[in-house]
Amino acid sequence: MCANGVRRAAGAWTVAVLLFLYAPLLLVVVNAFNASRTFAFPPTGLTLRWWADALRSEGMWQSLANSALVGLAATLIALVLGSMAAFAAARYDFFGKQVVNLLVVLPITLPGIVTGIALNATFTSALGVTLGLATVIVGHATFCIVIVFNNTQARLRRLGGDLEDASEDLGASRWQTFRYVTFPMMRGALVAGAVLAFALSFDEIVVTTFTAGPTVQTLPIWIFGNLFRPNQAPVINVVAAALTIAAIVPVWLAQRLGGDPPTARG
Repeated sequence: MCANGVRRAAGAWTVAVLLFLYAPLLLVVVNAFNASRTFAFPPTGLTLRWWADALRSEGMWQSLANSALVGLAATLIALVLGSMAAFAAARYDFFGKQVVNLLVVLPITLPGIVTGIALNATFTSALGVTLGLATVIVGHATFCIVIVFNNTQARLRRLGGDLEDASEDLGASRWQTFRYVTFPMMRGALVAGAVLAFALSFDEIVVTTFTAGPTVQTLPIWIFGNLFRPNQAPVINVVAAALTIAAIVPVWLAQRLGGDPPTARG
């Protein structure tokens, strides 16, 4: 009886936590179809009008394109730099290795507003660069690198170096070992890191605010700017609902691809 009571209590607590996390998101999805502009609950009726209005919004499409461009570019930079740093830290010993590990991971631990202020000062005061999409990409890459670095390094540590050593002992060059042994085992972690990095970049608003300048809007900036404007709230709810549903895809992919790969082939 005691064990059953503990299981029931754990189950009830789990349900309560899930409701706490997802009830507000469910409300956003419901309001995307709510016929009332004031979002009376329960809905007074259902409509697709707000979806049609969102599809006709030029500002939404432009900001969506900007977010996609920034996310893809920042993810590409993070894949190159983050994976290289992870391979160096996981496969080689050198002076200052722990310091390098700390410095690579540090940007993700800093408050976004601190990173944003630092980048803004660097671009505008130190370098004299005009803020735009390029500065947003660089700003997003600073924390996207951490995601790829952590994913790649964790996978390399789990794999060890036995298969790579065996490949080189059998006469393979380092490039052949990387191409036929290391990369196939690392591919899932790299893709998972890229998916998570893109999702993080797509959602970023604080760093973007300090690095975008007045002429560039990403989708989070557009949503925040239109949230309190008259007659725009229904459209914002539609965009938020669409993003909520779309967010399931990268999370699912990251979980599927982030697991341990087989370490040998039959």
